Amino acid sequence: MSLLQLIWSEIKAVLADKTIVITVFGGVLFYSILYPLPYLNQVPTKQQVVVIDHDHSSLSRKLIRDANASPKIEVITEVGSIDEAKRWIETGRAHGLLVIPADFRQDLLLGKGVTLSYGGDASYFLIYSAIVEGLVSAGLDVSKDVQRMGLLGKGENAVAVNQSLDVVKLNSIPAFNPSLGYTPYVVPGLFLLILHQTLLIGIGILGASQWKKQGYWRQVSPFKLICSRMAAFMLIYSLLSSYYVGYCYYWYDVSLQASLSQVWLLMLPFLLATCAAGIAFSSLFTRRDLPTQVLLLVSMPILFVSGFVWPTALIPEAVVAISQVVPAVPAIMAMLELNQMGASWQSIMPQWLQLWAMVVVYSGLAYWGISKRLKPAA
Repeated sequence: MSLLQLIWSEIKAVLADKTIVITVFGGVLFYSILYPLPYLNQVPTKQQVVVIDHDHSSLSRKLIRDANASPKIEVITEVGSIDEAKRWIETGRAHGLLVIPADFRQDLLLGKGVTLSYGGDASYFLIYSAIVEGLVSAGLDVSKDVQRMGLLGKGENAVAVNQSLDVVKLNSIPAFNPSLGYTPYVVPGLFLLILHQTLLIGIGILGASQWKKQGYWRQVSPFKLICSRMAAFMLIYSLLSSYYVGYCYYWYDVSLQASLSQVWLLMLPFLLATCAAGIAFSSLFTRRDLPTQVLLLVSMPILFVSGFVWPTALIPEAVVAISQVVPAVPAIMAMLELNQMGASWQSIMPQWLQLWAMVVVYSGLAYWGISKRLKPAA
């Protein structure tokens, strides 16, 4: 059997297995919609807030108006007690609350410290942070207005007053995530992890289902089988990678800094290393359900140790070191630096060489594993 015939046999074996088709094609397409779907609105705005106003002064009403004018929050009603506010939050009608203390206006005008109380549903971190940010901003604005009126009342120059109250003017320009949204932040790394996991599972299922059976895989050498299997899955995942790294990145407004040639130069050893690792991994099993179970268990740990959703500085060094044997870990960090942060090719060279080293090591392990599996039937 020639190499081209063997590659075609591998592709037919993949397409004939419904489980692999659903995992590889269905999984990639399904997750490209499922994961970003909850975050398509990017940043939470106009979160419902209730207010408890114990002061009922002109200044407290101004604070409520300023809070309602914030793009982050929307004041929907005033309630009379904390218990009533809790009921609004527990039933989902509101996500946060603002408590204005008695003598709020009087204490501010006298220059005394005033404590505004904020609260909210912390089950959703992005919503909670939006509420706190909006309320804090409104409180600071009111405080500045009172200070401005006091200084102007003492005869201070208006320009000097504004300069003294706004000593530092922050002009924040996001470099790599212009929308400050969750989708451009998490999608680039997550999509590479999905490609990694589905590729491992697909090869794992195919190999585990063949070792105890007779077929074309027993009629060729382990080296030829490895080459044909890697070629077959490389053809399939070249298309799926183009969909993810190409179309989906543009569709979800992910920052793109690298050239097409640089991206594919990085994707090549990543896919090859993952294919080789999948073949070596498949030689550990003879039950086709086990590869999926094992890889699903390690998906979340890989996600965290890859460094884009959780700082690696907060992860034990031993765990970080062990994670470097997973092709997705260096590939994700290299892709983020190269394609999202505009790093030079020289800066990601260590990860690129690490991936090529994985190609060699896992290909050797795959050869050894397949030789052991096919030896009893030889």
